[in-house]
Amino acid sequence: MRVITIYLVVLFVSLAVYNVAAQDAVAYERKVELLKKSKDQINEQEKEALKIEVEEINKRYEKNQVSLDEAKVLKESAAKKRALNIENRIAIIENEILLLERNSGEVMDVETVDSTGVSALEINIDLKRADGSSMLGEERRRLKRELKYDRRTYSDFVIAAGFNNALFEGQSLNDSPYKIGGSRFFEIGWSWRTRVFEKSNFVRLNYGFSFQFNGLKPKGNQYFVIQDGQVELQEFEYGLRKSKFRMDNLVFPFYLEFGPSKVHKTSRTVRYSLTNQFRVGIGVFGGFNMSSRQVLKYNRNGDKVKTIQRGGFNTNELIYGLNAYIGYDGVLLYAKYDLNPIFKNAAIPQNIIALGLRFDL
Repeated sequence: MRVITIYLVVLFVSLAVYNVAAQDAVAYERKVELLKKSKDQINEQEKEALKIEVEEINKRYEKNQVSLDEAKVLKESAAKKRALNIENRIAIIENEILLLERNSGEVMDVETVDSTGVSALEINIDLKRADGSSMLGEERRRLKRELKYDRRTYSDFVIAAGFNNALFEGQSLNDSPYKIGGSRFFEIGWSWRTRVFEKSNFVRLNYGFSFQFNGLKPKGNQYFVIQDGQVELQEFEYGLRKSKFRMDNLVFPFYLEFGPSKVHKTSRTVRYSLTNQFRVGIGVFGGFNMSSRQVLKYNRNGDKVKTIQRGGFNTNELIYGLNAYIGYDGVLLYAKYDLNPIFKNAAIPQNIIALGLRFDL
């Protein structure tokens, strides 16, 4: 069995190498074919250019702008220039063909790029179709190496923090029993960003995982108790210095992200950058609750007491909701809303809502 496995691996690698070699051979033969074809066009092109120059000289002579002797000298000069052009251009093509044939197409280039991004080694030969139209742009694109586009996926370390609260069914946020400033959330995680289209970075998928810590601080002297299977707020018997309820979740957010990006382009590569660019993302998230706890600090008979109650609050284990962000570069205004109620079988369902800042680092 082991021998068969090794044999299959060797066969697979051999086929892959053969396939790559065959593709390289086709590309090399195509390039030589195009170069030979361009040689056939050079004489015709330069002769056509000489014909136009001679016609212009004749028009100048007819308008008495030059004498007969001057016209003759100009024609001879034009003919000599075009003959040298043919000689030099064919020599360049022949040397290029010889170089490719001698090395079977494997030639190391020393390439320089000007400010327009065009390679200095490219030969500007204007090929003509049968109808006389130019083939320059099309053939040059075929001869040039394919652009290597930026990798599709990048990753970021994500931190978010802000204010937390809860919306009760049939009530407004003003009716919430939780402190607006005291109830906060913190989120930390990792995200990946993948562009949807190969040659455009305007639409991207943003996905990953995050640990969310959602805190709620009841107003007044209240704390959470379980009464007949229901979680509700009641007045505490001692004066509370702190009353806080916290839920820790592991979630997996998924966004559809939009926004422009800077394009850095050379003759060989295309790179995209979101530095100092506007971004907006809308999405969903899902996950599960890992733990819940209530922390109480109060004074009892002159003593400072701290109690921590873990679990037993009938919280929903499955977490899911909507999220969105908008901002500039890696600083984003971030909002999320839990579609699942905080507590199971609650008489009045309440859902977490949060607003804060997100940082993609």
